[in-house]
Amino acid sequence: MLDRTQFYIDGAWVEPAVPRPHHVINPANDAPIATISLGGPDDVARAVAAAKRAFPAFAATTREERIALLERIITGYQARMGDIAAAISAEMGAPMWLAGAAHAPSGLGHFFKALEILKTYEFDRDMASTRIRREPIGVVGMITPWNWPINQIACKVAPALAVGCTMILKPSENAPLDAMILAEILHEAGVPKGVFNLVNGDGLGVGQALSSHPDVDMMSFTGSTRAGVLVQKAAADTVKRVALELGGKSANIILPDADLARAVKSGVANCFTNSGQSCNAPTRMLVPADRHDEAADIAAAVASAVKVMDPANAERGAIGPLSSRLQFDRVQTYIHKGMAEGARLVAGGLGRAEGFNQGCYARPTVFAAVNNQMTIAREEIFGPVLTILPYSDEEDAVTIANDTPYGLSGYVSGSPDAARRVAERLRTGNVHLNGAGMDLNAPFGGYKQSGLGREWGVFGFEEYLEVKAIMGYSV
Repeated sequence: MLDRTQFYIDGAWVEPAVPRPHHVINPANDAPIATISLGGPDDVARAVAAAKRAFPAFAATTREERIALLERIITGYQARMGDIAAAISAEMGAPMWLAGAAHAPSGLGHFFKALEILKTYEFDRDMASTRIRREPIGVVGMITPWNWPINQIACKVAPALAVGCTMILKPSENAPLDAMILAEILHEAGVPKGVFNLVNGDGLGVGQALSSHPDVDMMSFTGSTRAGVLVQKAAADTVKRVALELGGKSANIILPDADLARAVKSGVANCFTNSGQSCNAPTRMLVPADRHDEAADIAAAVASAVKVMDPANAERGAIGPLSSRLQFDRVQTYIHKGMAEGARLVAGGLGRAEGFNQGCYARPTVFAAVNNQMTIAREEIFGPVLTILPYSDEEDAVTIANDTPYGLSGYVSGSPDAARRVAERLRTGNVHLNGAGMDLNAPFGGYKQSGLGREWGVFGFEEYLEVKAIMGYSV
């Protein structure tokens, strides 16, 4: 079992102020794979002080110096891709095929994108005699989740480094090993002392202290809406910028003129990717009422064919376990609620997936005949559970899709004109038309209780910049 109880602060691996051992558990077999330590306010104070000291010098570095730094980080990351993928698979259960093809590369993609933007970004622009200057915001606190760990870390760390910020990262205590590998990469790449700091811990011990610290200029948080509210409240007294990427309950609208079989099959696959543990997963499938039963039969057949396998040797397309015993129990609770509230179970259900007597393997589950007031249609389940809802016409579909406290993502299948028309009416931060994938250039974030601010691309880059107006600059 790995001993990773140290924190990375001020350019060195250091002992925690007060050791609080915490086991990282492999959800495939419930076995501990590493011991970390949970930090506390004293560790946060030490990391914030280091970041504050480092900020003036790092903020003053040239574009060329930061370009060279990002290039070294990318080289180091590429050399450790296999290690990152293996860590993610072990700590949160992603099948190795997915960890290698999506999880690890996603982090690298954000570093490439930050480098690309940095090379041409205009930090200074003139408006008549006024100079508009964009400067690094300062010390940034970052809290990241376990479901797409390196993706969520890199989409914060990469742009923050690119613009000249310093930072303290608190990764999920349940999936911290990939973050610690990234700390090693940054150290080897020559990131100056204090610019990047890592303190493991939970929300109460580290998240609260980081969010409320007066020397932290910005908080960037990805996680549940409940936890995001706590971050925002903790940050309020010091009036710092808060960027939140939170939960979702995304609608997947299949229009009457869509290829139903193709759209349903794609929707099920997208919902179950990463064992359903994606904030933007298309978990509410909206289908024409007169084709509801046909859609349910297709979805049930697809779900029944999904293989649940051990992450170490899972074949492409198979899903692995949920991330933890807590998450497995949560998903079981929602499946039970769906059955109790009258939804029609057409695939999967309660209990472990067939063939497993240990580990956190949920059964790929589909509910049909769901209405939008049922718990499984309103709350984020974060597991391989799809709900199918009938609608009467396009207006009804849009109404159902928007009837949610969330607004992270949306999906529409149909003729281009119809799909575009519906997409423009959805109250979500992004919409995928006819199977379109993610775009690292596009902003990622949501409306309503899905968050504040945007990540990825130029929009994410600018989250870490303050705007200064210097009047009379040009005469």
